[in-house]
Amino acid sequence: MKSQIEEKGIVVLTNEAMERIRTSPLWNEDFRPCTQDEHSWGAGTFASLWIGMCVCVPSYTMASGFLTLGMNWWQSLITIFLGNVIVLIPLLLNASAGCKFGIPYPMFAKIWFGRQGSHIPTLLRGTVSAGWFGINTWIGATAIDDMLCIVFESWDEEDSHTMIIFFEFLIVNVALGAKGLQSIRSFIKIASPLVGISALGLFIWAISAGHGLGPILSQQGRLTEAGDFFKVFFPCLTVVISFWATVSLNISDFTRYGVSNKAQIRGQAFSLPLTMTAVAFVAICVTSVTIALFGEAIWYPEQLLVKFPKPVIFIGGVVIALSSIMVNVVANLVAPARAMENLYPRRLSFAAGAMATGAVAIVMQPWYILENFNHFVFNILNFFGVLIGPMNGIALTDYWIVRKKRIALQELYNPNGRYNYKAGFNPHAITSLALGMLLPLIGYVLPELSFMSENALMFGMAISGVAYTLLMRKDASLLSVDDYDRITLFR
Repeated sequence: MKSQIEEKGIVVLTNEAMERIRTSPLWNEDFRPCTQDEHSWGAGTFASLWIGMCVCVPSYTMASGFLTLGMNWWQSLITIFLGNVIVLIPLLLNASAGCKFGIPYPMFAKIWFGRQGSHIPTLLRGTVSAGWFGINTWIGATAIDDMLCIVFESWDEEDSHTMIIFFEFLIVNVALGAKGLQSIRSFIKIASPLVGISALGLFIWAISAGHGLGPILSQQGRLTEAGDFFKVFFPCLTVVISFWATVSLNISDFTRYGVSNKAQIRGQAFSLPLTMTAVAFVAICVTSVTIALFGEAIWYPEQLLVKFPKPVIFIGGVVIALSSIMVNVVANLVAPARAMENLYPRRLSFAAGAMATGAVAIVMQPWYILENFNHFVFNILNFFGVLIGPMNGIALTDYWIVRKKRIALQELYNPNGRYNYKAGFNPHAITSLALGMLLPLIGYVLPELSFMSENALMFGMAISGVAYTLLMRKDASLLSVDDYDRITLFR
């Protein structure tokens, strides 16, 4: 009996199959496959999504870390551009699966790890995102706080004024994010151009005020020998890849709404690497000018804002707040909220998961993490790669190599179906994940293997992907071509 329909590269459940899965304990309005009408996001929506997410303070300050390690400006830009082109590969591959089958990340995780085992990758991914959520909330809150202290001098005299703004801003982020991705689509389309125009305005100011590109662009880096450069280049490249590797894993949460795979590819392929590189270039140019104007390099935009008149400080604070909200509600809130929701699909809503994410973000103390930004970028981000790399390796090989793009949607909502494995756990996925995490972690203990820990994301992805492919070759959950044709109506 046909349970799903494939038309123009998009698979949806038949009306009868959709009614059948409504009684499943795994049913949830957020987790069900999208209908044909819900596949409505075009290339412009995805481009706006990435422009809004890339124009943020962590993206702006990334180049500074590379320059302090000895790179010159163009080496830093090449590293950033190349890293984003590389991360675009797994991102688009995972995005294709999400667009075709219209299901979110937790449902794909059930295919890889099983009904109960799916909590392993979703909670690991959610923990990383919750940390990012707190970090971006703190960045936005401090920008607003600085703005208020300048515009309203009495505010600086209030006790714990920064923490007050942080908690209020966190509530705003959670409240907006709790409405869900479809509801905040209009906000993204409005806020994204405003943030992009503001970044362009900052660049124009830098060129005008500095009468050119300034001293940094003429400075030579310290890494003049090829050997010295590559010792720094590869860890930095891993940092850039790790920056968006988390989103590449759960990109299906967004592309499930794509009108077609061609549209989501067009919208993402250019906007991510070009916007990230442009933001880094603006940061370098603006910082170059701050040396000439203020006698010091100011890499943090909120610190630069205080040098301007009050109206500019106010506008700048609003822009930073908007960029923080966009990154948070899109890139950092969805994954942990869905991970919480996945624990009890029938009882927990996305809004409840969003509130839980806010609580976890507070516990992770973002103000402490950001006390040393370089430590965060080069150590914590790389450790995130230890977690994310193996999961991405499993996700990519499962869809493209192991299953060959064949999934039975209705079976995902059957607690005892083909994706339940052994008592809800897929031992092959767990073994592959452990191997992909363990070997890079050894590099933290054995100095002679430190190259594995410094490039944990890539090594973990390769190790887990190969292991998973070998272990899953004859698994009973796989659909043959005939099996897929038997359940699918092609139009």
